[in-house]
Amino acid sequence: MPGESLLVISAHVGDFVWRAAGAIALYSSRGHDVTVVCLAYGERGESARYWRQGFHLGQVKEKRHAEATAAAQVLGANLVAFDADDYPLVETAELLDRLVKLYRQVQPTVVLTHTQRDPWNQDHEVAHAIATKARVIAQAAGYDPGSEVIGAPPVFLFEPHQTEYSGFMPDVLLDITEVWDRKLEAMRCMEGQQHLWDYYTEVAIRRGIQAERNSGPNMGMLKDSKAEAYQRVFPQVANELG
Repeated sequence: MPGESLLVISAHVGDFVWRAAGAIALYSSRGHDVTVVCLAYGERGESARYWRQGFHLGQVKEKRHAEATAAAQVLGANLVAFDADDYPLVETAELLDRLVKLYRQVQPTVVLTHTQRDPWNQDHEVAHAIATKARVIAQAAGYDPGSEVIGAPPVFLFEPHQTEYSGFMPDVLLDITEVWDRKLEAMRCMEGQQHLWDYYTEVAIRRGIQAERNSGPNMGMLKDSKAEAYQRVFPQVANELG
């Protein structure tokens, strides 16, 4: 559909790459606007490689920003870095307000973010809370009167690292085969987390197999397909089933 706008809300700079780079590349390749907001750089909790190399805090942030910028460029997305602290990521009134204003600026038709539960990384849970609260507030005409409110964009939760422990029940398998090369290139931009390159390649293969088995003959999915898994937050509105 013309005029679509995808907003991806990522706790740390790597999260949008591992979990949603395929969706981002698909949207941008079809001429849609894509905005990725990283609430934090993950400089404390997700940059161990650089700390072992003797980097100081400012250098780690610079490195992670450069990685995220390169990945976003590969995927065709606009990157917005809020530079909030991580480990812990803390919800503040200022951070929430910044995200509400971004919602209204972007006017997303689709939103992607973290799951509500992620016992292995509470920053992801905080990001989910901020993302979903900001969506509701951005719909309120009385909040910052005069700025344009948003509609009711569907929210999809991307797959957490420890799927079963987070209660993740995917109800959408997105075929990303046509943009897999771009996702792989974006993953390789994240030099600070090289240990995840193979892991998320395997996730894409596994979800691709599941997508093949759950697709009808008209989907045209081929062997060796790649896919990403998502879970809807709100019900789908439709005028027919199927």
